[in-house]
Amino acid sequence: MKHRIISIILSLLSLTSFAQINTDQVLRIGRNALYFEDYVLSIQYFNQIIAAKPYLAQPYFYRALAKFNLEDYQGAEADATTAIEHNPFITDAYELRGVARQNIGKHSEAVEDYDKYLSMLPESRGVLYNKALALVQIEKMDEASSAFESLLSHYPNFDGGYLGRAKLLLERKDTVAALDDIQKALEINKNAVNGYVMRADIAMNGKRDYKAALSDMDEAIRLQPKFAGYFINRAFLRYKLDDYFGAMSDYDYALQLEPDNFVAHFNRAMLCAEVKDYNKALDDFDHVLRVRPEEYRTLYNRALIYRERGEYKKAIEDINTVIEAFPTLAAAYFLRFDIKRAMGDRTAESDYKKSLALAKQRIKVKGKKGAESTDDLFGTPAVNDDVASVDSEADSEPQEVVAARFTSLLTMADNTQMEGEYSNKSIRGKVQNRNMTIEIEPMFTLTYYTSPNELKPSSDFMREIDDVNRTRMLRFLLQITNHEPSMTDEESINSHFESIDYYNSYLSTHTPRAVDYFGRGMDQVMVHNYKSAIDDFTKAAELSPEFTLAFFMRAIARYKDMHAAEADMSEGESGSNNSTTSAEINRKTQQAVVASIMDDFDHALKLSPTLAVAQYNKGVLYLEFQDLTSAVNAFNKAIELRPGFGEAYYNRGYAYFRLGNRKAGMDDLSKAGELGIVPSYSVLKRMSN
Repeated sequence: MKHRIISIILSLLSLTSFAQINTDQVLRIGRNALYFEDYVLSIQYFNQIIAAKPYLAQPYFYRALAKFNLEDYQGAEADATTAIEHNPFITDAYELRGVARQNIGKHSEAVEDYDKYLSMLPESRGVLYNKALALVQIEKMDEASSAFESLLSHYPNFDGGYLGRAKLLLERKDTVAALDDIQKALEINKNAVNGYVMRADIAMNGKRDYKAALSDMDEAIRLQPKFAGYFINRAFLRYKLDDYFGAMSDYDYALQLEPDNFVAHFNRAMLCAEVKDYNKALDDFDHVLRVRPEEYRTLYNRALIYRERGEYKKAIEDINTVIEAFPTLAAAYFLRFDIKRAMGDRTAESDYKKSLALAKQRIKVKGKKGAESTDDLFGTPAVNDDVASVDSEADSEPQEVVAARFTSLLTMADNTQMEGEYSNKSIRGKVQNRNMTIEIEPMFTLTYYTSPNELKPSSDFMREIDDVNRTRMLRFLLQITNHEPSMTDEESINSHFESIDYYNSYLSTHTPRAVDYFGRGMDQVMVHNYKSAIDDFTKAAELSPEFTLAFFMRAIARYKDMHAAEADMSEGESGSNNSTTSAEINRKTQQAVVASIMDDFDHALKLSPTLAVAQYNKGVLYLEFQDLTSAVNAFNKAIELRPGFGEAYYNRGYAYFRLGNRKAGMDDLSKAGELGIVPSYSVLKRMSN
């Protein structure tokens, strides 16, 4: 399949050998695919250049970036290494390799890469930050502290730097200084979710101030409402504050977000067991054991329930497994004694004596060493045992072979993973999705693929699309969406290269038709060859001046090409000595492109005055260039044409907020949420402060 794609691309470029590849053109198209997060497709393009000219560094670097975004960190490390071997002056390659290494646990090697990068660009915020985090991981605390000091001296308003240093201070047990840094971070950025999480952790595990911890957890959930760990931890806090139903609802929602989260299943089972809802508790315990068959705490607690239900044989099987793993666990022998006694088993007394002997031995050890026994891992032998509580385990040191304790999973520490930064200016990529920024709903485009969900199981209806689809003159059915899925399988990618090949052959042997150029233009958009797509849509519009979709899609292709070109511009500027002049040229070029995009949308509206998505897309373009009043007017017109246009309400609400019209913004976001735009509710919560 891969070789077939290679041959198709070569035929499209009208080449006869690898050496004849126009590497600049293929690299540009590959970067387009990378920018728009079609990573699998972009790798195919970079493969072509590498096959033809393996001595070039850039295609290895960009392929490394694509692999990084696909979480193939080892592959990214290997390609970045090759890029550096070919050109040791690509500074971004050291940063990328460092981040890839950090993700696979090679923290010392990552520090070496960061040092190399900093020797060339000594004030990079992201690299200084990543280096400090890596030093913490390899427990070079003094060096990490110095790195944070250097970072914050250059970037005193970087909230992530204060939170990273706070984590370091917590490792050093300096809670007071850590709280100062957390407070500073939250003063700089009130949406710094890790600040609330860390402060909740301190309140919960240090001061046992569950009300204060709950307040911070509520704020963290408001800012990041789709992270299951936050709900699990808030459930624990609610339980400690005697809010049983609140705790249960949080566990339920956590399992909606992560159906296989064994912590949520275990804790929900414990709550159900406490109120003697044994059937539900057993369902959750069974789920845990399917995921982790040797989760001994679960086996112990399931044995307790089996005992209560009179299912003694099952109870004995579970507790025998626990005893086999922990032959010195007094509580396990006591439970088996209790089960055997209920069964009338005469051997029960020996387990009772064993339990007493082990308990006495543990008491002596505890008295000498001040350590809790392994029994505390499981709690006292009662069905209403606490919910994996922090209280009973905070100071315990159970045997190393015990399955992972729930203490750390129920505190906030594990939820404050300080993620490294990678923000190469020229590539958008998923790495920037970590920022807690409010994103507008994007433009609508024609496509052959959509991403249905429960709220929108099919793509929107559009008469112009239906008219074209009913002719059956295109090779694929048109759809419309503003959330295009990436092509992740070679079969889909291959189908569009084959389609382009088909149109090339057909147009060279038949009288050209507008729909054929339009069809080839659509395929070019699918593979991110926007300049060729613009040419094809232009030919379609020339042959059929009333072809609304040709003008609409030419605007989309120009828009995408403009954003892809920004990547090339920013990368060129980073190494330019005349950035002011080039920036002015780029600004004028961009203005001309924006004008042509607006002209195409206006022409489409002239041909189809009820085309609401064209008005909406104009609003998106106005928003991007901070013309908020024009954006509101465009969204007004889109809503007049389609009263249920949820995305238009959402973006208009955002524009109203930016204009200072809070009430109108709240009303629009509420309406957008009502119409199925889920992010509206998260933004509403954040804007309600």
